[in-house]
Amino acid sequence: MSIFALQSLAGGFLDEDLVHFNKNFDDWCIQFDTYEEAKDIVQTLENEESIDIVEITPLTYPKYFFNSLQGTIYATRQIEDEIICVVEPFIGSSFRIAKCNLKTKNVRLTKTRYKTIPSIEGAFSNYGE
Repeated sequence: MSIFALQSLAGGFLDEDLVHFNKNFDDWCIQFDTYEEAKDIVQTLENEESIDIVEITPLTYPKYFFNSLQGTIYATRQIEDEIICVVEPFIGSSFRIAKCNLKTKNVRLTKTRYKTIPSIEGAFSNYGE
């Protein structure tokens, strides 16, 4: 499960108007089902040499695929049909582990709260073992 987007070498994703670049990948960014479709559009743009085609997956952009996932994501990994994320739900809050189901799109935060990234690293790296 992946889609393709157009990214400026300076950063940002091409908006659907094919002129502006959004800092974050969101619903307003143009997206393609295949690399070839993206390449066809890039070739029609004036500054095509400054635009890269990037693959967007649940592992690289979990917020896009899981709308209910909120906060800042620091790490992701996939275990079978789930994307596991280290997330800070809002600035200054404790870190949590989010379990995002690829089939149901359901997001569940674990009950355990962690104060620092080092304190959550062990739980994250051993998750699912």
